[in-house]
Amino acid sequence: MAVVRRGVGRDGRPTLEQVAARAGVGRGTVSRVINGSPRVSDRTRAAVEAAIADLGYVPHQAARALAANRSNAIALVVPEVEARVFAEPFFSGIIRGVSAELADTDIQLLLTLIRAPRERTRFAQYAAGNRVDGVLLVSVHGDDPLPDQLAAMGLPVVMTGRRSAREPVPYVDCDNQGGAQLAVEHLLGRGRTTVATITGPTDMYAARCRLEGYQEAMRVAGKPHDDELLALGDFTEESGYAAMKELLRRRPALDGVFCASDPMAIGARRALRELGRTVPDDVALVGFDDSSLARHMDPALTSVRQPIEGMGRTMTRALLRQIDDREAEGPRLVLPTELVRRASS
Repeated sequence: MAVVRRGVGRDGRPTLEQVAARAGVGRGTVSRVINGSPRVSDRTRAAVEAAIADLGYVPHQAARALAANRSNAIALVVPEVEARVFAEPFFSGIIRGVSAELADTDIQLLLTLIRAPRERTRFAQYAAGNRVDGVLLVSVHGDDPLPDQLAAMGLPVVMTGRRSAREPVPYVDCDNQGGAQLAVEHLLGRGRTTVATITGPTDMYAARCRLEGYQEAMRVAGKPHDDELLALGDFTEESGYAAMKELLRRRPALDGVFCASDPMAIGARRALRELGRTVPDDVALVGFDDSSLARHMDPALTSVRQPIEGMGRTMTRALLRQIDDREAEGPRLVLPTELVRRASS
């Protein structure tokens, strides 16, 4: 039978009791020093810190989290199917930004995909059980109740993007409308006279803003509204392919297309090639995201750059600030976009 001496861990490492004995204080005082409590005198704090250093004591992270009523974990929640999350560079860019910001912390990142109402309910119940200290939400659709449910629990939440112009939950977004307007102004400035757009899903505020940017650029240029130049997509390559074919069926003479995402631009490029149209000679093409896909497309894709990794970092910093200080105000940030010109236009 193994014998465990009081105050000595099973692995022989120094324990909290040993630190307390060395410093001449109680176990609770050591815990308060480790957790940064102000309810300890400077003299006592110095004694405890000296005992920790002498013994080489390493605090148990799980115990520290429990004492501080923390889980030391945050959830990154994406209400999309696996095929999109693992195929589209936008999501990988956000994850890289979030992971980079957490690299020097003890916080675990939990990636959660929500594809059905049942999974949304299950995650809300999980979060209500104090399993995570905060939540990052990505690609939220306009009718999604989860941000409000989490905020009502008092859980820190930050979203990438917004559900509407009056979004009550903290967010980090980019200038979707301004970026789209730049893209269409560029196409018109290159002498294109019949410019179409492939939109994202209209239940997403980002997609509606990009459509509004297209419409504003066309209005300023004196171009009449034309429903035949609008085709609906869902940000995926396949939707861009189908929408491009539909646009060419309606308006064979179109000579420019703004796609509301790079994957849709890739699908549009494939449709144009199949139908014998060259890019940019016959049809100039512009995307949105400036992902790695844009640089490797043939020809390289002109695209609106949004700071994807920067958005991931910014929302993570904001969430950590709210976790540490529940009185801290959540962000409502709109980051700038820019047009990166390449051979496709």
